[in-house]
Amino acid sequence: MELAPMRYKDFVWPHNPRVYTIEYKREMGLHKVPFGRYHLQDLGPTRRVMKGQGEFVGEKAYETFQALACVFYQEGPGVLVHPVWQAANAYFVELSLAQEPRKDYVKYTFTFWEGYNGYQPYARSALTYNGGGTAAVTQSAGTAEELWHTVAKGECLWNIAQRYGKTVTEVIALNPQIKNPNLIYPGERVRLQ
Repeated sequence: MELAPMRYKDFVWPHNPRVYTIEYKREMGLHKVPFGRYHLQDLGPTRRVMKGQGEFVGEKAYETFQALACVFYQEGPGVLVHPVWQAANAYFVELSLAQEPRKDYVKYTFTFWEGYNGYQPYARSALTYNGGGTAAVTQSAGTAEELWHTVAKGECLWNIAQRYGKTVTEVIALNPQIKNPNLIYPGERVRLQ
């Protein structure tokens, strides 16, 4: 199975990085209490950290790395579309050359931090969801009710599935027209029932 290329802002990887890691972090508070005891307080999840390493090979290897470095210098977050992870609004926080570059081979590492977008549960109403697209219920004669969602900017299949109480796997099964679950567009209709 060939995976779609990784993308961030206007940079598309010519081939996907070799190694990926993802870290989920939770902030904890430590409070000292009398007699040598302590109390831990869960302060909630913090950023999700996405790291990886790869190589650019061939006569344009260093030019490709330079193009990635130019994206690193752009300010603000961008959408990171990964062939396996869910798409994320992320900041490009680290880019390293792992060795002295040669013209035909560059080994690099990168780090992205996911931006916080509120993670609050979305209030559910009959036909409209707080935070994005809209839902529509349709029924044809003799068939079961169908529920469709119109994708809004910044939405991904994961948060749409969460809003409707579904798993991403269930949503993918209902939508064979979606070839890459990490790549959906505003205005696209997603079937949920």
